[in-house]
Amino acid sequence: MTTTLPAPAPAKSRRPVREWWNNLSRLQQCAILIPLVVLIYLLPILNPPILTTQPGYNFPIAMFEVARYALVAIGLNIVVGQAGLLDLGYVGFFAIGAYVMALFTSPDSSLSKLPFLVVLPIAMVITMIFGVILGTPTLRLRGDYLAIVTLGFGEIVRLLADNIEPLRGNSGFSGVGHPPGAKADGTPLFNNSDGVPWYWLCVTIIIIILFVVGNLERSRVGRAWVAIRDDEDAAEIMGVPTFKFKIWAFVSGAAVGGLSGALYAGQLGFVNNQKFDVVTSMLFLAAVILGGAGNKVGVLLGAVVVAYVPLRFQAIAEYKYLIFGLALIVLMIFRPQGLLGARQRLLTYGRLAYRRLLGKGEQISSDGSLATDNPGEKA
Repeated sequence: MTTTLPAPAPAKSRRPVREWWNNLSRLQQCAILIPLVVLIYLLPILNPPILTTQPGYNFPIAMFEVARYALVAIGLNIVVGQAGLLDLGYVGFFAIGAYVMALFTSPDSSLSKLPFLVVLPIAMVITMIFGVILGTPTLRLRGDYLAIVTLGFGEIVRLLADNIEPLRGNSGFSGVGHPPGAKADGTPLFNNSDGVPWYWLCVTIIIIILFVVGNLERSRVGRAWVAIRDDEDAAEIMGVPTFKFKIWAFVSGAAVGGLSGALYAGQLGFVNNQKFDVVTSMLFLAAVILGGAGNKVGVLLGAVVVAYVPLRFQAIAEYKYLIFGLALIVLMIFRPQGLLGARQRLLTYGRLAYRRLLGKGEQISSDGSLATDNPGEKA
């Protein structure tokens, strides 16, 4: 006995933006993206009156701060948004990257001096090693327990920087290196007062990281992360080596965090233990939660809000923690998925396939198997 299920209701004419975007050809997507990317690159030069900061604050430097937060948010989104691992000590990886850059480029360090561009990958590798060291014993924990351990890691890094003599505590490292290059007048292209080259470098790195992360999301690794985030027990039952993929997420996020810390140290030119406290880590997490954990574009939006608003409205900058705290409360009540939440891809695609199946007049038999209108044709 077979039962023909009713055809689904016609879809609404309004389509999601993601579906509209996926239906565009590569040429159409490039025609939209290229002008947008060019506009983003030109922002510090155009200095739009609506976006510009208040007098007395360097707008290109503000744009670099926004780009730096965006890079941090992308790395933290791998851990929190993609794999569902609550990391409250991400600033620890950020600090390790900054200190590696300072140790290998500052004249205050006793280590051999290396070029800035050589130290960048070294900072990523060392931060990844620390990600493995932290993740191996702790990623067997879940939920609040994992959050507490990672919070302790961030504080341990800061306290070690304060108490280990070679890391110089509050004195810190000055004269941190920068990329090569010079202007027409012979002055360095990358300096502490001109944020335009630093902004361009950071935006270029963000584009590369977004491309790599996007490919990871569509790979077996990304699908495993989504399965772990949605239900770790079910993923393990289905044969996903959850511990291995959680290590992958932790290490990948740590690499991006170390990279962003190294860029921050180079632009600022000075590193000490005062810039890597718990509050900074909470701001990084707020950027991911506000924008929408699991959505790359969403976390970029969240980073822009968290980094730009205090710089644009300096009169309320001292109340930023109160403002962001209230914003998070309101967001969790009315839109818990964030401004641009992650789409439940597996569930959505399953429903879409089911509707298309029914729309073709196929039938579901009483035992749950698929039956077609043609008895001689197998499902």
